[in-house]
Parts: sequence; C-alpha cells; structure tokens
Amino acid sequence: MPLVSTAKILESQKCVLAVNVVTLEHAEAFVSASEITGTGLVLQLSENAVKYHGSLAPLGAAMIQIASAAETPIAVHLDHATSRQLVTEAINLGFTSVMFDGSNLDFEQNVSETLAVVTEGHAKGVWVEAEIGEIGGKDGVHAPGVKTSVEDAVSFQKATGVDGLAVAVGSSHAMVEKQASLDLTRIQEIAAAVPVPLVLHGSSGVPREQLVAAVEAGIRKINISTELNKTFTEAIREVLAADEAIVDPRKYLKVSKSQLEAHVVDYLLLLCS
Repeated sequence: MPLVSTAKILESQKCVLAVNVVTLEHAEAFVSASEITGTGLVLQLSENAVKYHGSLAPLGAAMIQIASAAETPIAVHLDHATSRQLVTEAINLGFTSVMFDGSNLDFEQNVSETLAVVTEGHAKGVWVEAEIGEIGGKDGVHAPGVKTSVEDAVSFQKATGVDGLAVAVGSSHAMVEKQASLDLTRIQEIAAAVPVPLVLHGSSGVPREQLVAAVEAGIRKINISTELNKTFTEAIREVLAADEAIVDPRKYLKVSKSQLEAHVVDYLLLLCS
C-alpha cells in the first residue's frame, strides 16, 4: 500500500512503534513484523545512520520501496536530524515524516529553526516531530535527569506548530539495560496540555510495564533502537560462535533478521495492537 504519514497511522492506533533502520535486513524484518500483526509502524533512519552509509538516498530509497510494498501502513521517518539540508533531502526523496532535533540550541533558536522545518514539511504534507527538554545520553548533549516542563512544552508546540513532540520524562538514549524510570505524572500533565502526540525517545532502557503505562498516560509514538540492535547483534554472535567456518553472510543475517522480526512482533502486540 502507499506510504502514509505518522498521523494517518495514529488515526487508528493508540500508539505507533518507531524502529530504527541500520541495514536493509532491519527494514525487511520490521515490515514483516508489521504485516504479521496487522499493525502500522514507522521506519526510521537517523542522521547518524546516514553518516555511517555516507548519504541518505541509497538506504532511504530502499526503505521507501520496502514500505510501499507492505500490506500494512508504514511511515518512513528521518530521525534526530540536526541538519536542515538533510531534512530537505529527506522530504524531497519522499519521506513522510521528519524529526528536527534542535535540543542543543537555546529555546528561541530551537523554536526558530523548528518553525522553518515545520513550514517546509507542511508544504509537502510531511509530519514534523521536534524535541524540547533534553533527553539523556547522546554524548552529553542531553543531560540525564532533565525533564520537559509543561510550560515549555505548551510554549514550544504553540510557537512551532509541530505535529509530534518528543518529551524528556526519564528515559535516556543508548541504554542496554532496562533501568530507566519514567515520570508518568509528567506525561499525563503534558498530554493534557499539548494538542499533539507525545513521543518517547530512549525506550530501550524502559521496562516493558512502564512502556505500557506510558502509553496509557499519553505517549503516542515510541522509539526503540538500541534494544533491537542488541538482539540483531547477539543473534549473529551466536551463529558464528556455533560455526566458525561460516563465510556466507546470508546464513547469519537470516537468523538475526528472524530474531529481530520476533522481537518487534512482541512489542507491537504489547503496545500498539
């Protein structure tokens, strides 16, 4: 079916899982999980992944092709873009959703830059997410423990017109253990005050029961990356450890893709179905 926006998926789901693509196998596994559960999801490509591959177009175009061939609604999203040029490139390539990350800017500059992205995105029918209130991790750019205030969330959304707002409520990027503790009351307060979907970043470090509670409290988009990459990598390690003679990457990538698919199926059934 044709690509859809994140907003379109949220019209019929209480939340949407947003999963980061690093390799082609990631995208294939994620879309397969979506089709197995009959649940829409968001394929994300981060600015860091773009830098790893050297450019946006090759993997980005592949994601669009895979998503367009899916039997379920899929959005293709640019994640954590600090470059306005990259945002423009993603929009022109056909991404249906972008996230501009101006969290390292002061409030006024973040508002100004985000507003420009919103204006550009809305002119092409693209859903725009932005961030206010720093989320932990990311090499010190986001200070652990910082939380988004209700006042800042309301002010920022009103000034920019963003379609989705990433809030800092206790999670942290790149966590490999589930040790985060979410401020569910703060989520409820912001959700009641802001008229757009709230986004939770750093969900890999959040216990599953808290993710369920976060959705009930008002989170509508849940980003997961590190946990899934851990599953993908551990599967490869196990295959190679069992047979050191393997040289054909398809033999271990097939297993890692299957494990990744199962992991995402589990999350979709838990949170969004």
